[in-house]
Amino acid sequence: MPVLTALLLDAAIFIGLAWVVWRVCGRTFPFAIVPIAIGLAIAGFGGLPASWGVPSSSGQTIGWFGVLLLAFAAGLETRHAMSGPRSTVEQGASARRVIAAASMAILLPFVAGTLLAYYVLAGFPQWGVAGAHPVLGALAVGLCVAVSALPVLIGIVRELTPSQRPYGRIAVRIAVIDDAALWIGLTVLLLLARRGEGWAFSGWHVLAVCVPVLLLVLSRALRGWVPPAWALCLLLPAYLGAGAWASTQLGLHELLGAYFAGVAVPAAWLRRVPIERLGQLALMVLAPMFFGHSGLKVHGDALTWSTLQVALLVLGVSVLAKLAAVLLYPPMRNGSRRETLAIGVLLQCKGLMEIVAATILRDAGLISEFAFAVLTTLAILSTLLTGPLFRWLMARQEAPAVEHVTR
Repeated sequence: MPVLTALLLDAAIFIGLAWVVWRVCGRTFPFAIVPIAIGLAIAGFGGLPASWGVPSSSGQTIGWFGVLLLAFAAGLETRHAMSGPRSTVEQGASARRVIAAASMAILLPFVAGTLLAYYVLAGFPQWGVAGAHPVLGALAVGLCVAVSALPVLIGIVRELTPSQRPYGRIAVRIAVIDDAALWIGLTVLLLLARRGEGWAFSGWHVLAVCVPVLLLVLSRALRGWVPPAWALCLLLPAYLGAGAWASTQLGLHELLGAYFAGVAVPAAWLRRVPIERLGQLALMVLAPMFFGHSGLKVHGDALTWSTLQVALLVLGVSVLAKLAAVLLYPPMRNGSRRETLAIGVLLQCKGLMEIVAATILRDAGLISEFAFAVLTTLAILSTLLTGPLFRWLMARQEAPAVEHVTR
């Protein structure tokens, strides 16, 4: 099939059809999860005919750029919130509390997921991989259980009401730290799996370390300069490319570098940047093809009733562990229990990051196709739960305040 035709068909399925399904469902679920669900459903029914050319190579490139742009826009929004007056909610979430809460939010689910995989899931047929060390496989599952979905979470936050966004921004700050820990953990795990192949430190790594420092220095040095629109069209892509490249060279994920680059942009520049429209462009037009292709990567033969049963078991452990973590160390000072649980619900969202991590672990031979299908199903289910649970908690939280005002 011609390249252009394949791209148009790709876009029709994962952008056009996804938008129609999202609107028909009354926007109940985050838009970012709909293309993933469509891809997973197609995979479950045997996939698309090869002659269609879907997923298209152009669609994969566009989708990947959309995810990077989505993370970059989230960084810009965080920078904008940091430079402006902070809401009462965000004032209670100091940097120290956020870091401590993020540590608990990844440690407790990681331990719970690892123990579950080693002592319970290892007994399921087709779970293990021949030749892979069971401890490394259990650690891999633990990482996937602990992860929070940075790009999908960013998309969810964009769909929240203005009064709810401060809670979403706190969740994003925690998710950034957790995802950094995830990719560091993945790097260590892959090095252990390679049994001593090692990691050669080179001059490129030195340069990669210098890039974020340089971006921060430039942010401070240029804080009073507002460039013209044409200059921003060059500077912002340069920031995005530099951040993504640096994190890749350091063995982390490009999304983390893209988010950091957005945070490092001088606050004065944001007066000329349409952050909201940039994020919507990435979420609704570019990134859906990447989300949809992630769902297509699941082997249809692995999607069985057993897959759903195991995924529900892992989902229960994952959600309870994440909620327990935020209750043990709340990210907000003086926040109510419902507010804390609402942030925990956002953090239990797995989405894209788990699918990406699970794909890497499957390709490295640390988890089986069955485990990959379970983790992908877990990502879908956890993300579908996020919106309804968050709105339910916030509605119950806001109801007493409204009642108090009416009195």
